[in-house]
Amino acid sequence: MDTPSVTDEMNGFISDFNVFAGEVKQRLEQQETRMTRLDRKSAYRPALSAAVDTDAPHQKAFDAYLRSGDDDGLRHIEIEGKAMSTAVAADGGYLVSPQTAQTIQSVLNATASIRAISSVVNVDASSYDVLVDRTEPGAGWASETGTVAESTTPVIDRISIRLHELSALPKVSQRLLDDSAFDLEDWLATRIAQRFARAEAAAFVNGDGVDKPNGFLTVTKVANASFSWGNLGYVATGSTAALPADSIVDLVYALGAEYRAGASFVMNSKTTGVLRKLKDSDGRFLWSDGLAAGEPARLMGYPVLIAEDMPDIAANAFPVAFGNFTAGYTIAERADLRVLRDPFSAKPHVLFYATKRVGGAVTDYAAIKLLRYATA
Repeated sequence: MDTPSVTDEMNGFISDFNVFAGEVKQRLEQQETRMTRLDRKSAYRPALSAAVDTDAPHQKAFDAYLRSGDDDGLRHIEIEGKAMSTAVAADGGYLVSPQTAQTIQSVLNATASIRAISSVVNVDASSYDVLVDRTEPGAGWASETGTVAESTTPVIDRISIRLHELSALPKVSQRLLDDSAFDLEDWLATRIAQRFARAEAAAFVNGDGVDKPNGFLTVTKVANASFSWGNLGYVATGSTAALPADSIVDLVYALGAEYRAGASFVMNSKTTGVLRKLKDSDGRFLWSDGLAAGEPARLMGYPVLIAEDMPDIAANAFPVAFGNFTAGYTIAERADLRVLRDPFSAKPHVLFYATKRVGGAVTDYAAIKLLRYATA
């Protein structure tokens, strides 16, 4: 019997190896094909977002409540592992969705209101207390061996800002609620924000403190030469025939230097039209428009806020305010905003009773000065 040669054995080994290598290559190609298909499928999947996952359950449940009154989702929802207390008193409504609350807050901050230039704080209580040190402790020079005199005791005032309920009552037909294409939350946020903005802007200027904030124009006013804590100082124009340009200069420098760096003018559109025409003794306009986009107009180099609730120019009126409102006026509010659905009071329409709590008051009487249209 012939014995296989070494060459035959080598050829057989090479043949077997080629078969094995072919099988391995085929399996690798199949695996690569499967991985490519998986990659293509994942490319069409929407990106996961933690923020969307967090807010979507509440938004969906809130939309169901607004459209049909179904509040089961709002009563049992959990967000980020913690039970969210969306349910309040039986007649108190439910907290709005985060998207709606953010839209309303953005509109409030962007409106022509002194909110834009005042100090705004969020609180969880029914009032907010501000402690104001309205005097400075005494100071003096001391020698190495001399006796140091005792410093005077500062006076601390506590100003309590009560929060009042602000409400809006937009109305929509049930037919629109049944239309899934109708963006209910956007419509509701817009209507609530518009009503809240108008009511707030008026109260922060002229509110009497009865179920509304204390407006800064309702504070007792005295001539700036007789200014005392608890009052707002004013500068008279000295004439009622026309608004003298010098009175604007006097108003600016009636405010302390420590406040002028962050100060702003506040007036309505009619007064603005008059002041735009004022010139100094060299014939130059006191008013200058902003040079950059979004830059406010300036009067004597200070920004001007147009607040339509300021009074018009008239005898003994106070049409212009100038001050550092961040220091001088504080707005306190609760972050939560509630909506109660009422399908019964205005059939076939549905009412949405929206409420929030907000308050405001002057907290530094030296930080705001007024211009009085009078001879003295």
